[in-house]
Parts: sequence; structure tokens; C-alpha cells
Amino acid sequence: MSDPSAAPSPPGNDPVDRALGTLDHLLDVFHDNILRPVILGGRFVAYFFIAFAVVVVIVTALLVSLTRLLNVYVFSAHEWATYWSLAVILTVAGMVIWRQRRPVRLRK
Repeated sequence: MSDPSAAPSPPGNDPVDRALGTLDHLLDVFHDNILRPVILGGRFVAYFFIAFAVVVVIVTALLVSLTRLLNVYVFSAHEWATYWSLAVILTVAGMVIWRQRRPVRLRK
């Protein structure tokens, strides 16, 4: 038989429950305000570097394959013509990109 004076206290009045509830709340606030932005920033940086590496590999592969294509099929035995044509193509592409730029607004 149980002692009526040893009845369990209501859930809201238990000091252990209150302490754990407060700790849980503090950890939620810490995670939402500090940890989550740091994790999102780290993901952004990691994905940016991965995308950058993929673009570098693709551009390099395209330039090498274009050079081989021009050397073998277009300018066979005239390697200098390949380099001149690539120089012209890349210079024109650079000039087009340069013309598309917008000036940075002057800061006051």
C-alpha cells in the first residue's frame, strides 16, 4: 500500500523537469541563433568550392580537347595556327565579357 503523503508532485513543479526544460530551451536557442547560421555558412562555402572545382575541371577539359581537335583535324602539322586561333578566340571572349561589366557605384 502506498503512503498518501508520498504522492508524486505535479509535472510542472518537479525541479528536475524544470531544470531539464530550461536546459533544453537554452540549447534550442543556442542552436537556432548561433550554431545553425555557422552550419549554413559552412555548407555554402563547401558547395561553392566544389562547384568552383567542377567548373575549373570542365573548362580545362574543354580547352585541352579544343586544342587537340584543332591540332589534329584542322591545322595538322601547323601547331602555331592552333595557338593563334585559340588566342584570338579567348581574347575576343575576354573583350566581350569586359564590355558587359558594370561600374561599381562610388561610396560616399
